[in-house]
Amino acid sequence: MTGRTPTGAGPWPYAVWALTRAWLLACVFKVVTVAGPDVTVDVSVIYRGWYETLLSGTYPLDDVTWQYPPGAALAILSPALLPFWEYATAFFVVVLVCDALVLGLLLYAGRRPGGRAAGAWVWVAGVPLLGPTVYARYDLLVTAVAVAALLAGVRRPRALGVLAAFGALVKGWPALLLAGVRKGRPTRAAWTSAALGAVGLSAAFALWMPGAFAFLAFQRDRGTEVESLGALVFHVARHFGWEGRVELRYGSMEFLGPYVEPVSTLALGLAVLALGWLLLWRWRARVFAVRTPAEAAFTAVLLFTVTSRVISPQYVVWLVGLAAVCLVFRGAAMTLPAVLVVVSAGVTLLEFPIGFGHVVASDAWGVALLVVRNGLLVAASLIAARRLWRSTVPGRPRTAATAAAGGQPSRAAR
Repeated sequence: MTGRTPTGAGPWPYAVWALTRAWLLACVFKVVTVAGPDVTVDVSVIYRGWYETLLSGTYPLDDVTWQYPPGAALAILSPALLPFWEYATAFFVVVLVCDALVLGLLLYAGRRPGGRAAGAWVWVAGVPLLGPTVYARYDLLVTAVAVAALLAGVRRPRALGVLAAFGALVKGWPALLLAGVRKGRPTRAAWTSAALGAVGLSAAFALWMPGAFAFLAFQRDRGTEVESLGALVFHVARHFGWEGRVELRYGSMEFLGPYVEPVSTLALGLAVLALGWLLLWRWRARVFAVRTPAEAAFTAVLLFTVTSRVISPQYVVWLVGLAAVCLVFRGAAMTLPAVLVVVSAGVTLLEFPIGFGHVVASDAWGVALLVVRNGLLVAASLIAARRLWRSTVPGRPRTAATAAAGGQPSRAAR
């Protein structure tokens, strides 16, 4: 022991977190006005409406904007924990508490042997760059579950499995946290606990209220949302006489018109290719370091985000959280993709809510913002995939640096 304070420790992460979160609270409470549409309407109107429906004893069966797994009801009902405040105020406080918990988890992990504070700084900086939207959606709550799952999984694969299953039943994407668990006993423990947890929780939600899985039918007819990668085709095509239009559908602005269906189908095809690559990587991977589950989850969520028909601004908080976990570990291979994600968060704020009118109009400024934001995410995806492959798939002799980073061949490769 040297007695030195670890890099990044001390009061600074807490101080910067407090200042930036005070700004976010000022935005959602409308002390500070951010240009563009009012992002808090989703909480005060849509979430509040779902809250009343859920309290009546059923899921929103007749509302096609309800496109979430059954566990999302817990996030929507969470303000009931603070009954002395009105719904929106209580919701913002719940999100603030989860934000603080993530910071605490990252700082605690950073103080462990082999840890560092860089992950906490990614979280401190990345979240406020998304602006008030990050506090006006329930995605930060799901991200908190994912961060806790990955950090717990370092020593307890079963905890990772249970938390991943719970997160998947709240939003879906946390199922990808299981992709990078080390082969052998850890995989069996994590995947078995996830399967049992998913079955048990699904049954519980189905028995709790009618309509737990009605969301599956609502998702079927989704089109191409204006902020997605595929939407860039139509943003450009509008300048060359394309006859389509933008319309509010399923709670988001989507393109409708000629060729939209083929582009949406192409996006699904790209998602299938991403899944195929992920399965191939899983089959070929042999060297699993302590950081590999986080890096695999980060890469997987990046790939499925950029190939999605919908890239809502709040999706970026998933990536910020996973990037933060990756950078908790010394020797992390995901530093550049993490930086690109953090930069994309700032561009996302310019795109929504500040420049959303330009995006919907497909003017030069709106298209430029989308090209930059989506380009950053595509670049982060490709770089992360390449680095994950190179750090885990045999192809060259293991170096001293790889060994020092904690890489271990899976049991199947021994």
